[in-house]
Amino acid sequence: MHYDASYRSASCATYCTSPGDPAVSQVQAPETGVAPVEYQTHPSRYRHWKLSFEGPVARLVADFDENGGLRPGYKLKLNSYDLGVDIELNDAINRVRFEHPEVRTVIVTSAKEKVFCSGANIFMLGVSSHAWKVNFCKFTNETRNGLEDSSQHSGLKFLAAVNGACAGGGYELALACDEIILVDDRNSAVSLPEVPLLGVLPGTGGLTRVTDKRHVRHDLADIFCTTSEGVRGQKAVDWRLVDEAVKPANFAARVQERALELAAKSDRPANAKGVELKPLDRTVEADALRYPFVTVEIDRAKRVATFTVKAPDADVPADVAGIEAAGCEWYPLALARQLEDAILMMRTNELDIGLWLIKTQGDAARVRAMDAALLANKGHWFVRETIGHLRRTLSRLDVSSRSLFALIEPGSCFAGTFLELALACDRSYHLALPDDEDQAPRIEVGDTNFGLYPMATGQSRLGRRFYDEQPALDKVRAVAGQPLDADAAFAVGLVTSNPDDIDWPDETRLAIEERVSMSPDALTGMEANLRFNGPENMFTRVFGRLTAWQNWIFQRPNAVGDKGALKVYGKGERAAFDFNRV
Repeated sequence: MHYDASYRSASCATYCTSPGDPAVSQVQAPETGVAPVEYQTHPSRYRHWKLSFEGPVARLVADFDENGGLRPGYKLKLNSYDLGVDIELNDAINRVRFEHPEVRTVIVTSAKEKVFCSGANIFMLGVSSHAWKVNFCKFTNETRNGLEDSSQHSGLKFLAAVNGACAGGGYELALACDEIILVDDRNSAVSLPEVPLLGVLPGTGGLTRVTDKRHVRHDLADIFCTTSEGVRGQKAVDWRLVDEAVKPANFAARVQERALELAAKSDRPANAKGVELKPLDRTVEADALRYPFVTVEIDRAKRVATFTVKAPDADVPADVAGIEAAGCEWYPLALARQLEDAILMMRTNELDIGLWLIKTQGDAARVRAMDAALLANKGHWFVRETIGHLRRTLSRLDVSSRSLFALIEPGSCFAGTFLELALACDRSYHLALPDDEDQAPRIEVGDTNFGLYPMATGQSRLGRRFYDEQPALDKVRAVAGQPLDADAAFAVGLVTSNPDDIDWPDETRLAIEERVSMSPDALTGMEANLRFNGPENMFTRVFGRLTAWQNWIFQRPNAVGDKGALKVYGKGERAAFDFNRV
């Protein structure tokens, strides 16, 4: 099965916007004079990936259009990629997750002769702003982490069929797969050449996966990461850089055989009907993004955006038949898709908006009913994938380099899954009103808050909040299922502050004004350290260490100065390094 172009129709005008469309061009551009980034796409419009299906195996074939760069000034030669390539990759994986439940293994390979993927396009990095480079690394991190998330939680396995040269970010994509098979043709090699060639690091998890995931001995990893030509054949197997090296004559057969072996270990259903991911209903205004269940309003003068997440406006189907019939309009999935798109659009296209205020609105009883449906049916493939989408979307919020404040006001519904939004925030302000006041806002802890949506650390957000200290968590469990007013929520440590209606306007205003007046650089570093205070694992090392290191290295003259490695790459000049260690 292949996707065709029949998808593109008048009914998807809002969804199928391109950078030049008026609806999108009103959004502030990430770089002066450049159109904003659109994260929504469809296989019929892919320029870089070919997605096909055969029983339990899908093939995701890299055939990057060298003239299809997201920005001018570079060509995507040798299957080198930019953000646009990864936007398609993210979309393709979601299509497999939801539209093809029969797929159990995804083969990632290349259509280019003797080239699997040469990694991030160096000329793109050379002409991009610092912020663009860092946001690009973050999104590619999330996409690759998403492969491992689906392998762990959803039974969807990934096999990298490396049929040519595999360098930098190309090898990082292979590393994110469950297994790697390398063609043993005496030429094809895997490599992480960033240090010797570019003066930067493998920024999308390369160093971390080599050690934490593949357990490459550290001295061999040292050689590997400082040798630009890479490692081939049996040596790559011996060093644990790949799982198998197979001669060209047997390569295709062995890849198919191993894909079916991995598929046999999966519990994804063989005969279920997929759920089409239809166009998002989104309106883009000069200072707002509007979806049915998410609204983002931007105050540019204050450098603040207000996210309002709305509860279901009708009862959520709770039985399997109703859930399947609702398809992509089933509220939890619709919410996850809309919130994810809003986070990505704001993160990339609104760099000056440093503080996001998180609000909720609606009937908490319907949120509780939604949670009950998720928990009761979490073994069903579609519900499991929806929980996964919510989990990854909440994780995108965790790792966004924005200050996050929750405002719990009359009409709020921070209950269960919606409470996760407040728990993800750096601070939460809960308005205290008299006990007999009908409008007094309340929050509610539910079963979904105790591990259904783990953070990158593997902890629940409650666990992170209380350092997994049992007495504190026991106090919270004791009030689970009870609507808590501001004083009760403050007493068990679930909110930061509980001002009354007299102090509320001044306290929240001063907190907002103070926050946006501080250095964004310092705040980003502080927030990341405080949000991920729990145990380290591979994902936190990818985000916390590599992105921080790369952030610093991308600023250094050795990488981006006039004679820096990224600037002179491809010009026949040698980089001029300042050899002082810092």
